[in-house]
Amino acid sequence: MEQIDFVYPTATRRISGRSHVGVVGSGDMEVLLEPSIQDGAQVHITTSVAGFRDTWKAVFDRFFSRFDGAVQIQVNDAGATPGTVLLRLEQAAEAIK
Repeated sequence: MEQIDFVYPTATRRISGRSHVGVVGSGDMEVLLEPSIQDGAQVHITTSVAGFRDTWKAVFDRFFSRFDGAVQIQVNDAGATPGTVLLRLEQAAEAIK
């Protein structure tokens, strides 16, 4: 299992909701999103597929280019594709609106 962490200090809008989307299973993932207790957004990823840090970074950079919430995101991944990752992130963000 690989552990990956990112910080997005420009995500400053306060969020009050929480969400949980997806299911960890073969080829899928879950996203847990909650308000950040610090400034900015913090992302923690646990993935069964090692060596894709740059791909994860690109997906989260894209997500945070459109989402400005100060959140903590926990991702538990079992081999999801980048498209699935972005879909789950967008579902989690939609669920807190």
